[in-house]
Amino acid sequence: MRVHWLQHVPFEGLGRIEDWLRQKQSEVSGTRFFESDELPDPHQVDFLIVMGGPMSVNDEEEFPWLRREKEFIRQCIRLGKSVLGICLGAQLIANAMGARVYRNRYKEIGWFPVQGIPSNNRSLFRFPPAFEAFHWHGETFDLPPGAARLASSEGCENQAFQLGRSVIGMQFHLETTPETARELVTHCREELAPSKYVQSEEVILGAPEERYRAIHALLFQVLSFLTDTAG
Repeated sequence: MRVHWLQHVPFEGLGRIEDWLRQKQSEVSGTRFFESDELPDPHQVDFLIVMGGPMSVNDEEEFPWLRREKEFIRQCIRLGKSVLGICLGAQLIANAMGARVYRNRYKEIGWFPVQGIPSNNRSLFRFPPAFEAFHWHGETFDLPPGAARLASSEGCENQAFQLGRSVIGMQFHLETTPETARELVTHCREELAPSKYVQSEEVILGAPEERYRAIHALLFQVLSFLTDTAG
């Protein structure tokens, strides 16, 4: 499996996804937009993973590569490739496919509950009715045309969506490890202003190991679903 991933800042890497890719003996390449905006031929990619970042999809003047990135995402989707977007990555997928991205009513930073949307459609991934996930976002998106909402939360209606059989966008982070959570806190500490859906550094970093195990198990289910149903 040829996997290409898109990284927007040095401190938001693949996290636990890297272990899954290693287990699958995937051929992995990546574009680090903070170093180069060189992208592969989308025909040579089987699975595209779009990670998070502190910028907005609307910051095209400040980050001109966003235009090329959105076009690349759009090409991969139209070619029927498997695509996973996380946080900014989900917003990029939504925007690339015609949806609006804008400031959410609340910032969500920390560990908060998410509710899976029940469905009888077997082509859709089904999140658990209730689970706890790690969040770090201040923007949200409308669902792109033809997309199905997969998950929601009290603070953000559109937490996850699916487009076709092999494209999923998630606002929340299932790939987070204690190390990547610490990196986010270190580099984005100024965002931790106390509010309804923003937890303190101590609460964020004090999450027990079983919480990480739970999100990683769910992450592996999402990754397997996308790659098993590709095409």
